Amino acid sequence: MIISASRRTDIPTYYSEWFYNRIKEGFVYVRNPMNSHQVSKIPLTPDVVDGIVFWTKNPIPMMNRLRELDDHIYYFQFTITPYGTDIEPNIPSKKDAIIPAFQELSRTLGKERVIWRYDPILFSEKYTFEYHVRSFEALANRLAGYTEKCTVSFLDFYQSTRKNTSSLKIYDASMEQKKRLMCKFAEIAKSVGIDIDTCAEKIDLSKFGIQHAHCIDKERLERIGGFRLNLEKDKTQRAECGCVASIDIGAYGTCRNGCLYCYANHSQKVVLRNCAQHDPKSPLLFGKISDGDEVKIRKVKSCKDCR
Repeated sequence: MIISASRRTDIPTYYSEWFYNRIKEGFVYVRNPMNSHQVSKIPLTPDVVDGIVFWTKNPIPMMNRLRELDDHIYYFQFTITPYGTDIEPNIPSKKDAIIPAFQELSRTLGKERVIWRYDPILFSEKYTFEYHVRSFEALANRLAGYTEKCTVSFLDFYQSTRKNTSSLKIYDASMEQKKRLMCKFAEIAKSVGIDIDTCAEKIDLSKFGIQHAHCIDKERLERIGGFRLNLEKDKTQRAECGCVASIDIGAYGTCRNGCLYCYANHSQKVVLRNCAQHDPKSPLLFGKISDGDEVKIRKVKSCKDCR
């Protein structure tokens, strides 16, 4: 079993104490996003957890306790974009805090365990084609030697995304513009020894040496852990997604990053309400088990190939 922590919220930034408590106690409760009264009890012990994939824009709050994860195999999907507080209002300074944290995390864990994400890519009067080329080159130069790979994607215009970003005058670039940008990115990345792939994109960029990503990556976990895994593609994700199956332990409507493009938060009012119900000692990310809830132990097993 692979744990995703989490596509739904930034656990390392806002819930690291809760996560370490869950690791210590060996289980977590997760509500079904489609039916909140269905709660799964998911074990987090090393005998069944084959790997953990963290998704974050700021791992600093959990970095001083990484030794508590020594019994687990894990790596980070670490997003660093070139946007300002007009789009990412609650992210610390990229220059002074986030990039140094990326470098320190890589020195601690190894560059194969820290993946750089430059996504989503969006275009506006401020964030132009030329802006992205300059910004990507600057970031790539800072992160060279600290990561093996950069994963990119273009903004998906969900209904909530259009609403939240309406004041920014974001526009959808043409296919030709996207290909030209990826050609530039590929040249820059190659010059500093970083591979590029795309997350859940239909566009074929193989002529630039850009492949489709496997963000929850069986081969990376096998390489880090020194074992083989019997895992299949995650059927709950989009057809273009190359991730293998995992269990996400996050919850929608709980990330305080406030990024306007985020698909996981529809209302900051809901986020504040949910965050007020967070207890680091609770098995749930927020709230409590009520009389109408049904808690079931989810049957999971290790997918290691022991042959």
